[in-house]
Amino acid sequence: IRDTSVTGVQTCALPICQNGTKMEAISKLVKNNPFSSPFTKAQCEGFKVNETRTIAAAATQEETSCEFGSNKYYALCGFGGILSCGITHTAVVPLDLVKCRIQVAPEKYGGIIKGFRVSINEGGAMELTKGWAPTLIGYSMQGLCKFGFYEVFKIVYGNAIGEENAFLWRTSLYLAASASAEFFADIALCPMEAVKVRIQTQPGWSATLREGFPRILKEEGISGFYKGLVPLWARQIPYTMMKFACFERTLEALYKYVVPKPRSECNKSEQLMVTFTAGYIAGVFCAIVSHPADTIVSKLNQAKGSNFVDVAKSLGLMGMWKGLFPRIVMIGTLTALQWFIYDSVKVYFRLPRPPPPEMPESLKRKMGIA
Repeated sequence: IRDTSVTGVQTCALPICQNGTKMEAISKLVKNNPFSSPFTKAQCEGFKVNETRTIAAAATQEETSCEFGSNKYYALCGFGGILSCGITHTAVVPLDLVKCRIQVAPEKYGGIIKGFRVSINEGGAMELTKGWAPTLIGYSMQGLCKFGFYEVFKIVYGNAIGEENAFLWRTSLYLAASASAEFFADIALCPMEAVKVRIQTQPGWSATLREGFPRILKEEGISGFYKGLVPLWARQIPYTMMKFACFERTLEALYKYVVPKPRSECNKSEQLMVTFTAGYIAGVFCAIVSHPADTIVSKLNQAKGSNFVDVAKSLGLMGMWKGLFPRIVMIGTLTALQWFIYDSVKVYFRLPRPPPPEMPESLKRKMGIA
């Protein structure tokens, strides 16, 4: 390169073609041209691309935000539980209030329609929102423990019995994990449940959490918050065992017998609709299994100084089933929405979502299926 003009403009002189040097110089000049195409070919070292794989196949590979069973995984599952239980239970407070009043005073409130009418006549539309604050706080705490610990216990128990037994005894695994999780979840829920039921069923008692919580603490001490813990366990543990085991097995059956394609081929919306359906089916069974204990809890928190056995005797067998229909509607909808929200949180945060369980290859070989 040399300066050949008065103005100092540089020109490029290429040598005359001798032994191909001219073409090499042109090629080198084009490659180094700053105005050439901005697109370059990516070079990958240390790994060979599979030429037979298509872009569509690569797109189905989901990237997750954390490892299955990690602390982050458990924490986000707990957060999903807070949202699923806190939001749904608070949304159905009016129905829950009427259900509780039917259980403790069936002669006054009758059925669900009469219960709504009488409650509105007594205190207006705002009467139906009584107990929303302890419901929101209590069931958010319960959801944290219920869903978070369920994931923990399911993995811990599954690892303890081994992959093959975890598949063969998966229903028992779901039952054991959910029962263990609910044991702790009810301890977190019980104080708020005691305040909620009294606000909803005792006319003239404190109307807000701010008034009701210190009142129980002053009049009955800490034990006043937990006198309903045993019947709460009796209600919630069977409910939760049914909720998780029935959901897991219903989900498995839907993908196996109803949904016309594997879950891996369903988009996110289709998967969430299957989740909602399985959740509602599980919710109906949950309501039936846990209803007698739920009636006892409502009556127990209303009657000061009473105990589980006395309340059960006073209600009788038929009395324990009062308010079943509104509870089926409430729990069915509630459970379906809870699973829908919980699964949506997993999708949003890109958490690992294992497909429905399949028989391990080692077990297939032992059974001569492989």
